[in-house]
Amino acid sequence: MARSSTTTGVSRRHGPIAEGLTFPSRFVGGPMKPQPAVSDPPPRPHGELSEASINHISKLAFDVWEDASTVTRHQRAQATRGILQYLSTHPGHTWQERWDASPLGKGLIKANSLGARRTTGLAVTPGVRTLFCLRVVQPTMLAFRQNQLNNFTSLFISAQNDPLLVTSEEHIAAQELRLKHQREAVLDMCTLLTYQGVALADVTPESILQYAHDNRLARCRLQPGQPASNRLFGHGMWTAMITMGRFPASTPTTMRAAMMRGQRTIEELVDQYGIRDQAVRGLLIDYFGRRRADLDYSSLKQLALLLVKHFWVKIEQLNPGQQGLRIAPDLYTRWRETIRLKDDGTHRRGQDAIVISVRSFYYDLHTWAAAEPERWAAWVAPCPVPPGEFHGLGVRRRKGTERSADRTRQRQPLLPVLVDHVESRYDHARLLLERADQAADGEEFTFAGNTYRRVISESNQKRLRHGDAVPTRVLDLGSGELRHIGTEEEAAFWDWATVETLRHSGVRIEELCELTHLSIRQYQRANGEVIALLVIEPSKTDRERVIPMSPELFHVIASIIRRHGRRGRPIPLVSRYDPHDKVWSAPMPFLFQRQNGAIGSKIFNPGTIQQMISRRCEALAETHPGFRGLKFTRTTSGGSSPPSWSTAVCPFTSAPHCSVTSASRPPVATSLSSTRT
Repeated sequence: MARSSTTTGVSRRHGPIAEGLTFPSRFVGGPMKPQPAVSDPPPRPHGELSEASINHISKLAFDVWEDASTVTRHQRAQATRGILQYLSTHPGHTWQERWDASPLGKGLIKANSLGARRTTGLAVTPGVRTLFCLRVVQPTMLAFRQNQLNNFTSLFISAQNDPLLVTSEEHIAAQELRLKHQREAVLDMCTLLTYQGVALADVTPESILQYAHDNRLARCRLQPGQPASNRLFGHGMWTAMITMGRFPASTPTTMRAAMMRGQRTIEELVDQYGIRDQAVRGLLIDYFGRRRADLDYSSLKQLALLLVKHFWVKIEQLNPGQQGLRIAPDLYTRWRETIRLKDDGTHRRGQDAIVISVRSFYYDLHTWAAAEPERWAAWVAPCPVPPGEFHGLGVRRRKGTERSADRTRQRQPLLPVLVDHVESRYDHARLLLERADQAADGEEFTFAGNTYRRVISESNQKRLRHGDAVPTRVLDLGSGELRHIGTEEEAAFWDWATVETLRHSGVRIEELCELTHLSIRQYQRANGEVIALLVIEPSKTDRERVIPMSPELFHVIASIIRRHGRRGRPIPLVSRYDPHDKVWSAPMPFLFQRQNGAIGSKIFNPGTIQQMISRRCEALAETHPGFRGLKFTRTTSGGSSPPSWSTAVCPFTSAPHCSVTSASRPPVATSLSSTRT
């Protein structure tokens, strides 16, 4: 899919294009429909001000925030008077009507573009902020985001006289989040209450989803192309409302879980392709319903793609008057030509899978009609696939295997270079972080031939005085770059842990993401020797595998566990979303997870692992041309298993493994690791 010029590549593969956006949105088709909160009557902490005089509102701007200095209060009142005088020049009987009629209320201009008042030289933006806090006007999300409102959260909360809002702020402050993400959660809460015109008691899960959608839409319009524009804000607010018990017990624990569509029904799988013949539509629905017992959701979805989109819909396009399943030879020949190419004009390698699905469909109807003629006999028709269609199928499959093996051979000599790169990068980041943590603010030190200066911002100084942890930043005096060493060390660690686990275990990337603390087992021999084992859940082969851990693999797994427990807590229990079966797992102590802002701990997904390895390859390509353009592509496995990373594509998957055949015998490696050849 081509990227839109106004987005950044995040959240664009879930559903059709949402209204007002130029990319697919996760909100479309989700289990929970976004809709704004409703408050009746709307909150008016300082009375009804829709038709109040300018003098009265200006006096409130002076009186409400008594903790500010007299000068600040006077300036706030004068700024409020100035913005009200501007609004009074627009049509309307209430301040809300005048606001909606003005370019400022439509989000077309910023408040500071109006300029300072000629008489006092004061900016009018604080006046806009005051109108929002006093609930004089209710802005749209676009109008709100158009203006930079400093200290909005503290002024808004103090003006509402809402004990629940104060309690929520204290609750968020007590969460184990970085100060930045705590502030984001409180700001999201105050912003939602402002633009939806409700109190905190009126907030619903649906209203937070609506806030996230509207917020992203406004940011994409105001800051096209910026990485933050496409983010979905509101995760911290959602978590706070859940942990406070403000939402029903059936509410998903995370906002991400509430946005995911989940599994479609068979009717939805069929209807998304638009079949004209309703009788055939009903037949296909019954057919998939019968096959569902033997297939997982991913395979069922793939079967619907092959039979509905690539077969029957194309048949109807070639012959709009087609009746029943009896396909004429010339029509089959024309259809066979249409599936040779993809929609983009490139050659389709998966033609055999489509033809096999069609033949199985007809033969299944023949078989079922013998047992249930009243249900299936009316649809029995000669199979249009000729007997010689699959001549050369074995040769084509062998060529595919050869191509995969060739890709592995090309990558094999590069593996030691990649391993050395991630190890040295992690060692450098880890030692630099240790040295930087020992330095005081402003202290200069030399590491690996470079000179750095420890930098602690004023806000971080305050956090240190309260005993909170602060990020470690240093200024590289050679390049002038301010580096977040803690973030660099975190990224370097997971790059190293990923490559080493894949290399020493031979698991597929999808299986890597599914590893949990419970995957680690042990086996004791008769002589008392204990062997550490790594249990791999069924994936491509639908068979559980057990890998005897080498000392190197055990070191990597132990390092991951130590990292999770370095703050004295066990590995967090997190639910993992299966992108193939579209379901959430039970909360599990997944090994490959890390803190992700206000969202909390988030599990690595296969796409993230692929990007991590690709970034390392791009970095190595500057000095090793063999890595230039190197990609690890996804292949589709046979049978009913979901797509996974195949051994032919990734050289990491040739390490020793075995299947469990007897609980009384220890597993034995059946092949040599790529690192030993």
